[in-house]
Amino acid sequence: MGIRERRNREKENLRREILDAASELFAREGYASVSMRKIAERIEYSPTTIYLYFKDKNDLLRQICEETFAKLIRKWEQIVRKNEDPLTALRKYMRAYVDFGLKYPNHYEVTFINPIADHLGGNESSYESSMGKKAFENLVTLVERCMQAGQLKKADVAQTSQVIWALGHGLVSLLISHKDFPFVNRKALIEGSIDMIFDGIKE
Repeated sequence: MGIRERRNREKENLRREILDAASELFAREGYASVSMRKIAERIEYSPTTIYLYFKDKNDLLRQICEETFAKLIRKWEQIVRKNEDPLTALRKYMRAYVDFGLKYPNHYEVTFINPIADHLGGNESSYESSMGKKAFENLVTLVERCMQAGQLKKADVAQTSQVIWALGHGLVSLLISHKDFPFVNRKALIEGSIDMIFDGIKE
């Protein structure tokens, strides 16, 4: 490995360390309570170093959210490539969504649970160009394919997509936020929840 490649890898590793530390702190203490200095202290660097990678705290939060959605999009693409049947793909995508949230609870909480719209500007133009919009459009695409194939009840596509997401999100949020609750076997709970979601909307 050459000097340039080594430096690029070191830069990317530090950027990743900053993002992970910020995700943990935002989720644990809340966005408003976390300063760039606190993030710097967490990774044992100066605040100046963080500003070499991120414009400000809003930019840092935005990139955490964008990366979270980008990971979900890659999952969606992998599942769709491997499954010609749209309902099978949709079901596997829902399971992958839940597994993703449980694997990356800090990123999930920052992106989907904490009230972040005000910090990110919340304007229509920023949403239109976001990975979040693309991630939801991917879900809508799968739902529409299922309806066209006669696998889901004919209904408003956007509404059905939001219902599926809302129920999946509720499950992930509960499992993340209430770790001490005496849940039944986690796998059985997840599979049972997904079964109920699709039993209610299948044709």
